[in-house]
Amino acid sequence: MKKSLLILGSFLVLSAGTSFAAAPLNNLANEQTAVGATGDTVYIEHKFGDRFTLGYQASDRDYYGDMKDVYGQYQFSQNVRGIVGNRNFDYHDSEMYLGLGLQGALAPKIDGSAAFIAGDEFKEVQIGTAFQLASNVDLNVTYTNFMPDEGRDKDQVEVGATFKF
Repeated sequence: MKKSLLILGSFLVLSAGTSFAAAPLNNLANEQTAVGATGDTVYIEHKFGDRFTLGYQASDRDYYGDMKDVYGQYQFSQNVRGIVGNRNFDYHDSEMYLGLGLQGALAPKIDGSAAFIAGDEFKEVQIGTAFQLASNVDLNVTYTNFMPDEGRDKDQVEVGATFKF
């Protein structure tokens, strides 16, 4: 059932033409912190209590310069998160965005996720898989599509790691 919901949610998000956040969706315990890097993105996030995660990420998007995000995730259920954030672009003012994240177990020690964020000037989609290498280390493989309203889209597949403590 969980796999079906994850696949259905991914399909709906992709067909809607909107997108997800760049940092992987991490499965954190209460008061746990994650630090990681994926391709051209580095991030840190901390889970406060049962449902709220606060994070910061910095990305270099080639043609668009550096992007710095401060974001929050609210966990509605074990598999669904709401995302709200602010992205500071090098090439223009900062911009608020909203999004949705879906996450679920695909197999023992393998989680799948899909995330979508959209602001006034951009959309971003991410689909990924996290392989648990150790109790506190994940290997992440992600596909990200950054779609600015003006300029060129950027598609990329990235490999990274997350350390949790």
